[in-house]
Order: sequence, then C-alpha cells, then structure tokens
Amino acid sequence: MNKQLGVVMILLMTIFIGFGIIIPVLPDAITGSGASSFHLGLLLSVYSLASFLMSPFWGGLSDRIGRRPLIMTGALGFSLSFFLFGIAGDNLVLMYLSRILGGLFSGAATACAVAYVADITSEENRTKGMGLVGMSIGLGFIFGPAFGGLLSGFGTEVPFFAASVLAFATFVFAFFMLPESLTEDKRRKPQEPKVSRWKAFDGPLKYLYVLSFFVSFSLAGLEATLLLFQRDKIGADAQQLGIMFAVSGIVGALIQGGVVRRLIKRGQESTVIGIGLVLSAVGFVLILFSTSLLTASIYLSVFAAGNALIRPCVTSLITQKTKVGQGVASGLSSSMDSLGRITGPLLGAGVYDYSHNLPFYSGALMSAAAVFLLFRFIAADRAEGGRLRQTA
Repeated sequence: MNKQLGVVMILLMTIFIGFGIIIPVLPDAITGSGASSFHLGLLLSVYSLASFLMSPFWGGLSDRIGRRPLIMTGALGFSLSFFLFGIAGDNLVLMYLSRILGGLFSGAATACAVAYVADITSEENRTKGMGLVGMSIGLGFIFGPAFGGLLSGFGTEVPFFAASVLAFATFVFAFFMLPESLTEDKRRKPQEPKVSRWKAFDGPLKYLYVLSFFVSFSLAGLEATLLLFQRDKIGADAQQLGIMFAVSGIVGALIQGGVVRRLIKRGQESTVIGIGLVLSAVGFVLILFSTSLLTASIYLSVFAAGNALIRPCVTSLITQKTKVGQGVASGLSSSMDSLGRITGPLLGAGVYDYSHNLPFYSGALMSAAAVFLLFRFIAADRAEGGRLRQTA
C-alpha cells in the first residue's frame, strides 16, 4: 500500500506542477493576445464546465474497468491540452479548445486518483491518505507557479510547453509504475444498473458536497482575481505571484503532510473543517490589507492553511460515508469542485471591475456560510446514525 500511495503522490504532484506552471502567465497570455480580462474568467470556467460534465462519467467508468487506464488517459489529455495552448499564440479559439480539452480529461486523472487512494486505504487511515493526496497537490502548487514565474522570462508560451512535457512524463511513469487498485471482484459488472451521480447526493453527505462547492467557488474567484488585485495593490508581476503561491503552497503542504496526516484521527474531521473555514474567511479579509510581497504572501498563506485543513477532511468523510462506489462518490465530489470553478471565476472577474475588494469579501462570506452547512451535516449524520442503531 505504501508503494502504491507513493506512486499516486508522485503522479498528482507532477500533474499539479504542470497545472500550476501556467497560473502566473495565464492572465498575461490572454490579455497579451488582445483579449479582455473577462476571457480569463471565461477560460477558467469552460475548463471547469467540461470537468463538471465528465468527472462523474470517468468516476463511474473507473468503478467498472479500474482506475489505472483512466489515470493514464487523463495524463495524455492534459499533455495535449497544454501543448495546444502553447501553440495558440493570439488565437483565442485555440485557447478555448485547449481549456475544454483539459477539462474533459481532468476528472480522469484527479477523480480516479482520489478513488485509487480510497481503494487502498482503510477507513481508519483514509484521512491520512487524503492528507497525503492534498500534500502532493500542494507541493505541485509550490513548485508549479514558481517554475512558471521563472519560465515566463523566456516567453509566455514556454510554461505551457513545460506543462505538456510533465503531463506526458506522468503518463509514462504511470504506465510502468502504477498497478491497478480495483480488483475484478470489486468492480461494478456491466449487467449491474448504472449508479447515478446524484445517488451519492442522498442523506447527510449532500451538505458536504454543497460545502465543497462553496469552498471551490471562493477559491476559484480568488485565483481569477489575485494577480489583478495584487498588481493594482502592490504592483506585483507574474514572478512575484509565483512566489506568493510557492510560499502559501509550502504552508498548505506542511499542514496536509504534517497536521492532517499525523495528528487528525477518525471522527475529528468535522472539527478540523470548521477551523479551516474560519481560517479561510480570515485569510480572504487579510489579503485586502496587503502592502508588500511579504504581507501578501503571509495573508495568502493564512487562507491556504484553512484550505489545507478543509479539503482532505471533506474528501475523507465522503469516501468513508458514501453508500455508492468510490468512483461515483469521487466523481460527484470532483463535479462539485468543478461547478465552483465554473461560477467562481465568472463572478470574481465580473465583480472585480465594479469593486476590487468585492471578490474577497464574497469569499469570506462564502466561507462563513459553509460553516452553517457543516453544522447541518453534523446534525443530519448524528440523526441518521441514531436511526441505524434503532433499526439494528
């Protein structure tokens, strides 16, 4: 299990290094082509829309044919999508095609990787496993934006080509190193009825899925407007944005690899999610008071610390309590994440021109509202547990 978990961690870290590489240069690549900043939000959203539509399909398919082939398919799709963006130049249509293609294949890599970890970990160790998943993604976001900022000095297209190469390397690595996690006896048989993604939405878990949407919505709004805000606020450029993401990524990775993996026990996830939501809300507000690269990095790290506590614990609870296949549950979770990433950039970029502060105040309010959803989940879960004990 440890070897398999290590391979998945390397895969996710490599994928998200490639994903993170483009973050510092994406705004300049779009506006440099002559397109308005609105297209930044729209390009982020179409990627997530494609992912929203396809993630449950990939997750359900992986319950039937296994995780390994779909993880490799996703890596190849990522590679092609980054390459297309690299050659797009000022061709906005090709940029959109690239982002749609990347979104179509994103669920194959990420949702199936999460389902893979759920396959190989016990419920007792699930939170630790998801903490390592989060740490791997966090490490990708440490190195990715930093590399992207450095590579941007050679041209805005270079980070996209680098991301394409990394995604292809991920495919090769998975081909040789990743065994299948879902044995034949555990797969959903073709004659068995297909499980709808919304079946996973039954019961107390619906509150966690909506909470996941809130978290992704606010995060995506921040990603879409942070460079614009810090450029106006402290004169930040792509390289400095890479530094901010690197610093906050280190904080997030340390929390997920240290606090979540080592200290959080089964049954403590809800409390940790609540702490994370409060930290995220505080981080959103603090960002508004940035005065330098140092303070901007510190304030973004407060937000990242909260986010690092929330995500692995939500994923762990979903995989522990789902009554459908892990692929379907992970696919729906990925869909809710994508739904937030569809609407978050559109609202963030849309309201930014009206008020530079509004996207961050909105994020703080969304984090506070998610606390209410957490309380609803806790109450519904206790009530369901009580009914089950009475039935038994």
